[in-house]
Formats: sequence, C-alpha cells, structure tokens
Amino acid sequence: MNRLRLRVRYLLRRARAIEVPRVWGMARSMAPAAHRPTLWVFLDMLWASVRHETGFQDYQDWDFYMLTSAERRTFITHPASDHLVLMFNQKEFRGQFADKARFNQTFPDMIGREWIDLRVASFETVREFVAANPVMILKPADSLGGKDVQKVTREQISDVETFVADAVAARQVLLEQFLVQHPEMQRLNPSSVNTLRMVTFVTDDQVDILACVLKIGNGGDVDNFSDGGMYTMLGDDGIALYPAFDGRNDVYSVHPGSGVTIPGFAVPLFDQVCDLVRAAALRVPQLRYVGWDVAITPERPVLIEGNYNTGVFQAKPSASGVRRGLRPRYYEAMGLPVSNR
Repeated sequence: MNRLRLRVRYLLRRARAIEVPRVWGMARSMAPAAHRPTLWVFLDMLWASVRHETGFQDYQDWDFYMLTSAERRTFITHPASDHLVLMFNQKEFRGQFADKARFNQTFPDMIGREWIDLRVASFETVREFVAANPVMILKPADSLGGKDVQKVTREQISDVETFVADAVAARQVLLEQFLVQHPEMQRLNPSSVNTLRMVTFVTDDQVDILACVLKIGNGGDVDNFSDGGMYTMLGDDGIALYPAFDGRNDVYSVHPGSGVTIPGFAVPLFDQVCDLVRAAALRVPQLRYVGWDVAITPERPVLIEGNYNTGVFQAKPSASGVRRGLRPRYYEAMGLPVSNR
C-alpha cells in the first residue's frame, strides 16, 4: 500500500509539471521517424511515463516510439535511477559530492588541478592564483549539468576585488586551473574538455562499472548534454561503439567541428580511467551508486566531479541498432530483480 501511495503521488507530481507545448513539440519532431501522427506519439509519451516511469527526454533519447513494451522495460530511466539513489546513497554523505568544494577536498590527489574558494580566499591569494594561471574555470559549488561553468582568462580580470565580488554574487565561487586535455581528446573536439561519465556501484569492496560514456562538446565551453554536447557509449576497452547524439535528437557519425569519426574513437589511458574510478568509489562507500566525470590529461586521467544523483546514459536504438537498455546490467550488479519497479 505504501508503494502504491508513493507511485500515485509521483504520477500526480508529473501530471502537474507537464509542459504541454514542450512535450507536444517533442512529439511533433519524432512523428515522421515514428511514421505516426503527432497525437499518437504525444499520447504514447504520456503512457510510457506512467507504465515505464519514463521522462519525456528519455522517450526521445532512446527512441521509445520504435520499441516494444518488453524492450522499453530494459531501459533504466531517469525516474528509476532516482529511486536507486534513494535506495543506495546515504543522505548524510551526499553533501560531499553536491558541494564541489567539499568534493575537491575529499579527492585532492585525484582531481589533478589547483583551485580556490572565492568565498574564503584572500584577495592576495586570488591575485597570486590569477597571475599563475592564464586560463581558468569559474563555476558554482552546486551547479548541475555544467550550468554557469565559465572559462575565464587572466586578461578578463582587470580588478581582483571587483571580479571576486561579481563572481560570489553570481554564486560562481570556485576558481580552478584550466585542464589541458590529452592530444587525442583535443583532436576529437577542441572547444571544451571532453570527459567520460563512468557509472559505478559498490558492493562491500567490489566496484562494478555499469556504464562507460564518452561526452563530447560541440562548440561550447562544456561538453554537457544539456548545453549542446553529445554522447556515445564506450565498450569495456574504451572504444566508442556508435555515433553520438545530442539533446536535440541530432545524430553524429562525424564530429561537425573537428571532422573526427566518432565510432571507433579510442579513449586514451582508458585502463587508468577504470582504476581511478574504482579507487574513488571506495573512498566514500556510503555513496554506492555514483556517476564520475573524468578528464584525460596528457599525463593521466583526473576527476572533475562525482554525481551521487547521476544521469542515465544508454545507446540510442536508431543510431546504434541496439534495442536493449542497461537496466538488467544495473539491477544484476545491485542484486535487484529486473522486474523491480
């Protein structure tokens, strides 16, 4: 009964939050590929949100219009992932990852960069930091999806006190060294640092890597999917398996800016990436289900951040030919029955 009550409350919240024009626009964009009227796709999106706890972006990203009900059940959706967060990540430890300053303090040997907190640093410390770094990254301590992450050059900072006051007022309180990425990652896309999302799950002292994702920028300062970036899935050897796709549902076999072919791209130092996230996952084992953002420098992989409420990444059926999601893989590692909702 309690489970049913929670389910009803969730559905009522979803119904109140629906932005009908946005969802209708998504349905209209998918209708030609679905060979169905827009109304059919729109209603099917609503049905999938009830039957499979599917976010509307999930429905678009994983081409639910072309999948059978059995195939849809194999996809781990964002609402389903949120349930796993509540189940496996202890609330009192989430702040270590939600606050990027605390994250940096927890993993000082794994982040590979100097940083300062503008809320507590003296003006002299900021001046020294700026003098030592021609390019920096300015970011909020608690942003999601790359929101308000900004590249800053030394030349842009004419007055340190004004810069600090403006940054803190905008909640951009962390100033970090700009990471130089590995030449291969730079060749793939030079506009941003291109990162990996590595999703891990901890059982005692064992760490399972559930998903390996290559995130690629597309002209912007960050590679986030929500900010114009794209992603594709990696094999266990760190090689890109399929074309990438973005939040607008565009698919790319070749990067439009660099001309690099995406399927078959080999991520450098990938074995070290796996070793890094396994070690990181055991440092705060109270957060058992985490998505790690990893950058590859010329010398080694480093952590950008850890997401206790990680997004979900899976192959896009129309781009990959794969009509099976990662839910069985997730649930097997977590000791959950696949039928568990």
